[in-house]
Amino acid sequence: MLEYPILLFQDAAEGEAQSVFTVIMQGGVLGLAIISILLILSILATYIFIERYLTITRAENVDENFMNSIRMNVQNGNLNAARSLCQRTDTPVARVVEKGLMRIGKPLKDISAAIENVGNLEVFKLEKNLSNLASIAGAAPMIGFFGTVTGMIITFQTMASNPEASELAGGIYQALMTTAFGLFVGILAFVGYNVLVSKVNKVMFKIEASAMEFIDLLQEPAG
Repeated sequence: MLEYPILLFQDAAEGEAQSVFTVIMQGGVLGLAIISILLILSILATYIFIERYLTITRAENVDENFMNSIRMNVQNGNLNAARSLCQRTDTPVARVVEKGLMRIGKPLKDISAAIENVGNLEVFKLEKNLSNLASIAGAAPMIGFFGTVTGMIITFQTMASNPEASELAGGIYQALMTTAFGLFVGILAFVGYNVLVSKVNKVMFKIEASAMEFIDLLQEPAG
């Protein structure tokens, strides 16, 4: 009883896949080239998003007791234990605090400058490849629109020589497919870019908050 519906479903799926492939092929060589470029950009955008998302997520996971432990060790004069804790904690906040610990004994202005430099470096690392993702978000729709323009040119050229509707299909297919695919890739890249920027901003806030807390700790009167 179930065999017939399953066969119908498989035939429908195969027919849909064949129809999409047929539409792409009917766009001509230029249309196929544009679709291929957009496919490469979509793969690249997906890789950048996943890699950056995992990296930034690890960076923003800071133990709530981290700064309390640093405070306790510094107040007890146990700087080596504080540095050891920072070295065991693989986060931007820990590296910023470690730089501050290494500068203890120098003027507060120098400590603040060192912390700020490390913080900027950590943010720069987190923002790696985000500009590429933003470029894909802007370029993909433009590439798709380029396919639209060339597709319409092909269509009008065909109309001038042969007004048969069947002969116009290639240019129209190219125009529609490249536009749709370009917008799809651009929208995904744009959303992914903004998600990552939001996460980077959260990490920046944590770095700044931890840096201020560390500077305040150094200015507290000795107990």
